[in-house]
Amino acid sequence: MNIAVLGCGGLGAVHADIYAKLEGVRLTGVCDVRQEMADVLSKRTGAPAYASFQHMLEEADIDAVSIALPTYLHKEYTLLAAKARKHVICEKPIALTLEDAEEMIACCEENGVRLFIGHVVRFFPDYANMKRALDEGSLGKSAVAHASRVGGHPGAAWYANIEQSGGVITDLMIHDLDFLRWCLGEVRSVYALNTRREGMDYALVTLEFENDAVANVEAHWGYPGPFHTKAEIAGSGGIIRADSLRSSSLTIRRTAGADKSGGIEIPQSPTFRSPYELQLEHFVACIRDSSEPLVTARDAYKALELAKAAYESVSSGKAVVIGKERVRA
Repeated sequence: MNIAVLGCGGLGAVHADIYAKLEGVRLTGVCDVRQEMADVLSKRTGAPAYASFQHMLEEADIDAVSIALPTYLHKEYTLLAAKARKHVICEKPIALTLEDAEEMIACCEENGVRLFIGHVVRFFPDYANMKRALDEGSLGKSAVAHASRVGGHPGAAWYANIEQSGGVITDLMIHDLDFLRWCLGEVRSVYALNTRREGMDYALVTLEFENDAVANVEAHWGYPGPFHTKAEIAGSGGIIRADSLRSSSLTIRRTAGADKSGGIEIPQSPTFRSPYELQLEHFVACIRDSSEPLVTARDAYKALELAKAAYESVSSGKAVVIGKERVRA
C-alpha cells in the first residue's frame, strides 16, 4: 500500500518513520509547506519530499494520506484528499466544529474512501487493558471514573489560539473523552470549568453517562511538572487504575518538533510496541480488508460533540444535555 504523509512536524515524523518500516507499506511522499522540514524527513525515510500537497497528489503514487497538520487544516486537506480518491488517516481531533466533521465524513463516503481519526489512546496497552477488564465484567457495574492528562503548554503558537486548536479540551482532553465514552457508553450530560491565560489552559469536566456512571476529567496545558496521564474506573466489584508515571520501569519521552513547531511529547517505552505503530498498522489493515476500525470517524465526531458541549457549559455555567440542538454548533 502506498501512503504519503502531509505535515512533517512532530506527529508527521512519527507517522512517516512508522510507514517507512511497516511491512506491506511503501512511503511514497512527505509534504510540508516548510520545504526544509520535508527535506529532513525525506533524507531519513527515503521518500520524496514535496512542498505542495497538490504537487504530491499529481506526482506520487498514493493510496492513502496521513494528515498530521494543525487542527484548523484538517477539514481542508481531508476534503482535497477524499476528492482525489485517497483514503484518509487524520490526527485527532477530527475538526474544530461538528459541521466540519460531518462534511469530512460525508465527503469521504461520497468518494468511496475511508476516514480514520487518530484517537491513539485506545491503542495504549494500559487503556486497552482497562477496557478489556470492563468488557469481561471484572469490575461489576461501573460507577465512578477519573482521568487526567497534564503537561507543559505546546510550543507552537497555534495551540494558544482557541480558534485554531480548539483549546485544551478539544485538543488534549478529547483523548479521555473518547476513551471514557468507549468504556462507559453514551454521555447524558456535561458540566465543565475552564481557565485560560497566557501559557496556561486548564479544564475540569464532569460527565454523566446514560448508565448512571459519573466521570471527572482533567486536562492542563502549562503544568510545571512532567507530562503524565492517569485514569481509573471503579465499579461494584473493584477498581482498575493506570498511571503513566508508574506503568513502566523505564520510560522515554521524546519531544517532537525540535524546531519548537510542535513540542508534543511522544510517550515511548522499550517494553511495548509504539501505540502509534499499532494504530497505523490497524488502519492499514482496515483499508485492506474493508473491516471496521477500533475507532471510527463517527466515534471521533462524538468525542468532538462532548468537547463542544463542555465549552458550552463553560459559557453558560450550566450542565449541557447531549443531543440538544444547541450542542451542535
